[in-house]
Amino acid sequence: MKKIAVSALAVVLACPAFAGQKSDLGWDPYIAMRGGLGYNNLNYDFNKKKETAQDLDFRGRLALGLEMCNYGRSEIEWSIYSKAKDTKDFGDIKNVKIENELQTLLWNTYMEFGDYTMIRPFVGVGIGLGFTDVTRKGSAITERHEEKTRFAATGSLGMTFDWRVFAVDVSARYNYVDVRSGLHDFGGDIGVRFMF
Repeated sequence: MKKIAVSALAVVLACPAFAGQKSDLGWDPYIAMRGGLGYNNLNYDFNKKKETAQDLDFRGRLALGLEMCNYGRSEIEWSIYSKAKDTKDFGDIKNVKIENELQTLLWNTYMEFGDYTMIRPFVGVGIGLGFTDVTRKGSAITERHEEKTRFAATGSLGMTFDWRVFAVDVSARYNYVDVRSGLHDFGGDIGVRFMF
């Protein structure tokens, strides 16, 4: 995993050297890196009780996509989230620690609005896979570890600041992963896209 992350980061950091080769046809491939902060919310059922494990998380995203005539774009995006942790009581079982780690691989599509060259609002949707690693542990229970691959979806709303060679995207995002009784993640991202 570390080798993949380091290799992907090296490619992204090298991209500005090749930026600025925008197409006259309006079809511009790009690579993007984004980061942000979110609120992770996992609905977890245990001992015939359901509780919500909540925590703040940091996230990083890498994407490879195609911008089409400043009206929209489509991309494949890989995201990794920091570990979210919470302690909950499930009836008579107290202090159960719930931890979850999340990665997603999504195909996102964005529609940009307005006839503006530099600043454009956008909405986006995406579908794909969520790779989850959920751990339950406590002094009175046996530790349980679950790794699952499940359906994931995302929605976003934001603003693009386009400087032709590169663009800055600021967005609010919601992610859903179909694991346990539902994992929801709300947050904000800021990112840079380098066009070729």
